[in-house]
Amino acid sequence: MIDLGAPYIQRALVEMLLLAVPAGLLGSWIVLRRLAFFAHAVGTVSFPGLVLASAWGIAPQFAALAAALGFGVAQERLQRAYRLGADAATGLLLVGALAAGVVLASDVYESGSEVDTLLFGSLIGLSESDVWVTAVVAAAAVALDAGLGRHWLGTGFDPGGARALGLRPVAADRLLLAAIAVTAVVALDAVGALLVTVLLVVPAATARLLTERLARVRLAAVGLAAGEGVAAVWLADWLNVGAGPALAVIGGVVFAVAACATALRARAVPA
Repeated sequence: MIDLGAPYIQRALVEMLLLAVPAGLLGSWIVLRRLAFFAHAVGTVSFPGLVLASAWGIAPQFAALAAALGFGVAQERLQRAYRLGADAATGLLLVGALAAGVVLASDVYESGSEVDTLLFGSLIGLSESDVWVTAVVAAAAVALDAGLGRHWLGTGFDPGGARALGLRPVAADRLLLAAIAVTAVVALDAVGALLVTVLLVVPAATARLLTERLARVRLAAVGLAAGEGVAAVWLADWLNVGAGPALAVIGGVVFAVAACATALRARAVPA
């Protein structure tokens, strides 16, 4: 049984519930705007930054944030200067970041346990300051979603029409990508850099199977992220594994059940 009186369990539960807010809101836009590959890459490219942070004795979150924001800027430059598609630019940068991380961790610096923890997540390593930072990011995600949701929707479906309506697609998209990067960095301690996609994409993708309406997708995504996060804390503590792998298993099972239920419902509807 999970010990709810343990301080690290309490912090982990609060952290997962707070992360559910940006994961559900931003995750809905990630799924609708087809940014899942970017969301995966923005966590993974922090690998070389985490290795350098461990070797140089600096805060890993700052190094990861610098790597994530640098990745976003480099991706946009590649798309604009060389006319590469978003997937191609993301793939090139992702491969480069992974290669740099492997070289640094194996041949230049010794990769410590701290790097492994940040790659796969840990419940024990969470502190009160981590929870407060996550609370600030959650509040910022709510504010951005309320203020820029119309811009993100218009830009995603009709960029030309969005400009005609006075919307600012470039600035809004940059803020969306920056918000995804910041959320990915904040989630490092809880779920790990390599599994941040499980938090940012899977609940929203599951919600998208269940409903077509955007408002319901966002609410369902927040609810699923919260429920799966709490279940992941329990499973991780019970099996003594990282929260990231536990969340990946739970999220995958829930998505598979939702997909099967949706397929069966579609077959049951007469043509």
